[in-house]
Amino acid sequence: MVEDGSESQAWIDNEFAASRFSDVRLGRRLRQLVTQMASAVGGPIPLACQDWANTKAAYRFLSNSDVCEGKILQGHFQSTASRVAAIDGPILVLQDTTEFSFERKKPEQVGIIGYAPSKRETVGIARRHTICGLLMHSSLVETTEGLPLGLAAIKFWSRSKFKGTRHLSVI
Repeated sequence: MVEDGSESQAWIDNEFAASRFSDVRLGRRLRQLVTQMASAVGGPIPLACQDWANTKAAYRFLSNSDVCEGKILQGHFQSTASRVAAIDGPILVLQDTTEFSFERKKPEQVGIIGYAPSKRETVGIARRHTICGLLMHSSLVETTEGLPLGLAAIKFWSRSKFKGTRHLSVI
């Protein structure tokens, strides 16, 4: 079933109604960005935004110090909780940890997710190279029939050390 624009916009407005920012313009920008991203699911921001002005506005929104994943997802988490409360019967919470790796000359700009062996040096010792990126742990709520209800939680982090999880740095 394909929804028309007004149904999609109504769903987005409802889904993110509880997202609160210090400036109401940020809430409007979030809803506009979600609308644009919905038109190009899986595509990059410039494709979804269609022009330079909207692309620049999207990147400005995402780099704003008052914007974080918690504030962006606050409304969605509340909507998920409402959908869960309306379900009579058991639900499933599916959890997954995903690595996003990026190639960077300066790993500290993104974060470190691990080390991997590289080619051997002339003396036969294996070199290790740093894998840059982020880790994401998400909890997706579904009915036992497989109907997704939304995300219950999500956490992003990178590692600065690898001896135990107490050294995780939350982003």
